[in-house]
Amino acid sequence: MNTFLPANRYVLVRPAPIRLETFARRVGLHPEFVRRLTALGLLDCTRDSAGELRFEPSEVAVVARIQRLRTGLGLNYAAIGLVLDLLDRIEKLEADPRRRRTSTWTPAD
Repeated sequence: MNTFLPANRYVLVRPAPIRLETFARRVGLHPEFVRRLTALGLLDCTRDSAGELRFEPSEVAVVARIQRLRTGLGLNYAAIGLVLDLLDRIEKLEADPRRRRTSTWTPAD
């Protein structure tokens, strides 16, 4: 019997937000330090119905970026917040021309 299975499978479900303790373990930081980064506005999180912090999986990359800025450049947390804001703006500005380039589609009337 020959069964056809696709070589690549794509997950269409958005990953669930991560609990504080799991997130802290994943990034190698103490949960209280993760709370502090959140209070400083360096990390985005949400609160669930019980009031516990939940983090998107993409925030792991933000923590890695914070650690690189802290250890590599010796920036304080206020400067790190500024650099992260500037990097986000640069990313949006770079993405905007790409979006305009791809929107040259004209409908056939």
